[in-house]
Amino acid sequence: MKSQSILSVERPTNEPLSFDIPTKPLIIEITPQERNILSNVGSLLVKAFSNYENPEYISSLHLHAFQLLPERITRILSRFGTDFSAEQYGAIVFKGLLEVDQEDLGPTPPNWQGADFGKLNKYGFICSLLHGAVPSKPVQYYAQRKGGGLLHAVIPDENMAMTQTGSGSKTDLFVHTEDAFLSHQADFLSFLYLRNEERVPSTLYSIRSHGEVNAVMEKLFEPIYQCPKDANYEDEDTSDSGPLACVLYGNRELPFIRFDAAEQIFNENAGQTSEALNNLMDFWDEAKTLINSDYIPNSGDLIFVNNHLCAHGRSAFIAGQRIENGEIIKCERRQMLRMMSKTSLIHIRSVTKTNDPYFIMEEHLGKVFNFD
Repeated sequence: MKSQSILSVERPTNEPLSFDIPTKPLIIEITPQERNILSNVGSLLVKAFSNYENPEYISSLHLHAFQLLPERITRILSRFGTDFSAEQYGAIVFKGLLEVDQEDLGPTPPNWQGADFGKLNKYGFICSLLHGAVPSKPVQYYAQRKGGGLLHAVIPDENMAMTQTGSGSKTDLFVHTEDAFLSHQADFLSFLYLRNEERVPSTLYSIRSHGEVNAVMEKLFEPIYQCPKDANYEDEDTSDSGPLACVLYGNRELPFIRFDAAEQIFNENAGQTSEALNNLMDFWDEAKTLINSDYIPNSGDLIFVNNHLCAHGRSAFIAGQRIENGEIIKCERRQMLRMMSKTSLIHIRSVTKTNDPYFIMEEHLGKVFNFD
């Protein structure tokens, strides 16, 4: 994949390659031909396998991805899966990936529990193919909706409007890496927008946008930080302190990130030490200036994210309405589909169900749910 940010400048041979620091996701315009191929492939897979969670389909997902996806999309995602460079932002926007039949989709239900997955089946096949091209395997987490399947409908819920969850709406959802409180969090995420008539900006933040690791970031390699369970734990006590972890990890020059601003910084019950909290606040002062909110998804757009490089969130909105020329206009409520994946089933085997290697039972930083 050609970098969006390398500068072509003359320089002495003893100087390192210079480049622009990445500050926004790569945007790929899908052609009508590619969109038509994807639609036909989705319909074909529905007929062949009935459901995107069919074990026969999932076991051969990578083969299907490389055989059926448009070649340009396959190449982009395959390279994205191993590009951890200084120029890699960590997110790709596929504009106009699909044509969504709004009439067939019908009204947005009041919450994710009311989603009609029969109408979402084709989208599940297409999303899974994208993950297969990385290549990675779609997984589900008990920590999220007690599993909830490989594809999640993300819908604003009036009863959760003020929460820091995908079901919230009336408050900004702080940028976060998905499931920062897990040691085996998703490697890659996809967000397919079926509708976004409220015109809600999607917020993205990349650790690469800081450029070189600085003194503030150096402190985040220390394993002194609490990563509290997030707001998805509706009925459980999330205030107890757990194991400590690093915020930055991996290569010390080009690190990965585990970060959730809402839970690690602004949760009064997070239990951070004064040193840890001060370090996080110093980091947040830098990070929040690098958040990109320029992109407003349209129906049929998909954002693909490396969950170790790029955090995501969204702006606050009022579900079912938008403002045009100073007037409040009623509209159909927002609806998005989320899929998560891992590149290796072997590395997560200690925390998966015995009879389902795609079902992750991790509760908190290596601890596994115990139902005995």
